[in-house]
This record gives sequence, structure tokens and C-alpha cells, in this order.
Amino acid sequence: MDPRAFDLPRYLSVLPLFNELSPTELERLALGCQLRRLARGDMVFHVGQPCEEFHVTVIGQVKLFAISPAGQEKVIELVGPGHSFAEALMFTGKPYIVNAQALTDTLLLTVSKQAVVGEIEREPKFALRMLAGISRRLHGLVHDVEAYALHSGMQRVIGYLLREHVMDEDAPQEAITVSLPVSKATIASRLSLTPEYFSRVLHELEGAGLIEIDRREIRILDVQRLSKYQMQQ
Repeated sequence: MDPRAFDLPRYLSVLPLFNELSPTELERLALGCQLRRLARGDMVFHVGQPCEEFHVTVIGQVKLFAISPAGQEKVIELVGPGHSFAEALMFTGKPYIVNAQALTDTLLLTVSKQAVVGEIEREPKFALRMLAGISRRLHGLVHDVEAYALHSGMQRVIGYLLREHVMDEDAPQEAITVSLPVSKATIASRLSLTPEYFSRVLHELEGAGLIEIDRREIRILDVQRLSKYQMQQ
């Protein structure tokens, strides 16, 4: 995608935070945005750098991660297309508290704090939409912490595979394919598992006839069976 031909106002209009803005407001907000092309491995930001904007992944995958004093990496979140990050921190006036890195060739949209604050001052309801978006992200992070504390490693892996599939007992049972967007090691870190354990769980599920593995393609043979298997663990 050529960033020069990218329709910023139109893209902003489909994001949950901005989809109620008028064309004039979208045009004004777009003036405070910047598109960035990142190659795999490029850093978006480091811990300690000033946070004066938030970001939206347009194409690609971005990893939010922390480094322990011993040098071990912990993946906090994987941010795919259409999802944003650093909105809440932007309002605190504090520097970034995690690192962000492109895991694939990525097109990133950066929205400046100045542009966002300007829209809030013009239309207070815009602040409510920002708060709603931040609340959804907080709810997701709390759900993750709960899963790490209360669910087994097997349950976490199955939950990840089923994360976008809604259970419907009356729906016809068809196999679905889940494409892992990044390496198994990165996903394992996101689930607070070792890469070895993550691979072992996948092979156990394959041995039970629940999935088929083809590199990064995971074919779920029966969604309901896999869901019931998760509850039995």
C-alpha cells in the first residue's frame, strides 16, 4: 500500500473511536496523523520515551513487551490490524512503560495527542468515546490476568484458538482454520507459557483428533469438541 494514496479520513471513520465524527472533524483530525512504514524488527517506541501520541496498526502486527531485570522478554499484547494502543498512557503525561516492535512489515498510523485533545475541547462527547475504548482494553487486560491466574496452560491455548469463534450449539459443525499471525514462541510468551509447553499442548490436541497442524495453520476439526475439551481440563 502506498501511504501517499492512503485516504486517512476514510480510514479514521471506520475506527470505533472515530466513527461518529463528521467529515469535517475527520479531515481536521487527519492533519494530526502520520503514517509510518516499519520493517520487521523495527521499534515503534522504547520504555522511557515520551508518549505524545497513540497508534493504530493498519497492516501487520505489533508486539508490546517488557524486559525483566534478568533480560527475559514478556509479551504483553499482540496488536493486529484495526487495533490501537497507548491511548490511555498518552493522557497521563508519562513516558512509555513498555516497548513496542513490529513483528512483520507494518503500516502504522500515529495520532497526535494535540489533535485528540483539540477534538475533545470542541466536542466533549468525543472524550466519552475515548473512555469507552480505553475501558474495553482494560477489560481485556483484566480478563487476561484472570485467565493466567485461574486457567491451566491447556485452557489458555484452547482459549486463544477459539478467541474469535462464537459458540452456537445449533450451528453446523464445520472445520475452521486459525492462522497464527506470529511465531509460536511469541504467542507462547503472550499466554505466559514456554515455547516448548505451547508446542506440546498443540501436539496433544492433534493427537486427540481435535486439530491438525500445518506450520502456522491450525485446523480445528470440531469447534464444540475442542470447547468441551477445554472445560474438562
